[in-house]
Amino acid sequence: MKFSKSLFPRIFLILFINQIFFNVPKAQSAEKIKIIYSIFSRTVTVDSLKTFAESGNSSKSLRKILNATDSSDEKIQSILNNEFEIPITIASKLVYSEIGNVFLNRLSSILHTPNTNDERTGMLALRSSIIKGLYTGNGKINLVSFFESYPTKTVILNVNALSKVMNKVQSISELLDFFTSKPLEKIKTIK
Repeated sequence: MKFSKSLFPRIFLILFINQIFFNVPKAQSAEKIKIIYSIFSRTVTVDSLKTFAESGNSSKSLRKILNATDSSDEKIQSILNNEFEIPITIASKLVYSEIGNVFLNRLSSILHTPNTNDERTGMLALRSSIIKGLYTGNGKINLVSFFESYPTKTVILNVNALSKVMNKVQSISELLDFFTSKPLEKIKTIK
């Protein structure tokens, strides 16, 4: 009898310590994407985006956003389902490299965590999402799995920052085209 009285507190203590030290909470993943454009914002769930990517069916809130893009549903589905295949070891080395840091830094102005005050937090979230997405996809990642792997419940998509980057990319692309395809003839035709 004396043995069982001292046994209960010990078992309780062991179970309590086990819960404190070994009960690791489940990692979060993104549930919502908040799209911000100027002073307007819309929120779409990652599940509705996934459903649209897989079957083409969209919720009302997603449909409003899709209609605003002036792109066909097939084109958007293609973008969402476009898979990139890269071994995790190479991706990890790339996102931890100097050029990877520059890329993630610029991307963190477009996609970032809510209430982020520094670029480092956004970079860490992006890096985590890429590596976790590749891991869960067995070396393949697409936009949906990227968002599903994002470490916060909400991802902020800043359309203004995206537009600025797209304009720069377009102007750089035009500049490259200009210099790679007979620049002297183009200069003669411009008057």
